[in-house]
Amino acid sequence: MATRGKFLSVDYEVFGKVQGVFFRKHTQKKASELGLVGWVKNTASGTVVGQVQGLPDKVSVMKTWLQKKGSPKSKIERCVFSKEEAVEKLTHKDFQVVK
Repeated sequence: MATRGKFLSVDYEVFGKVQGVFFRKHTQKKASELGLVGWVKNTASGTVVGQVQGLPDKVSVMKTWLQKKGSPKSKIERCVFSKEEAVEKLTHKDFQVVK
């Protein structure tokens, strides 16, 4: 992970039973509670992908939530994180569910 930058940005893909269980809605709610920005969407292959940006400690909390908790009816098998980098500014205004 880079050490420059005030904020952290990370992409993610969640595998398991994560579609049809309000996963995107709960992800948006959790990210907003933590003051994070980014996006989340379903994929044709049955996973959920997205990006989250914000203060490093809050992003860490969100990463744990994506790996272990999720929505109440989801069954997370695993979550893969990529493109984790320190950034100087946020590239999103809020956290959106992308259709």
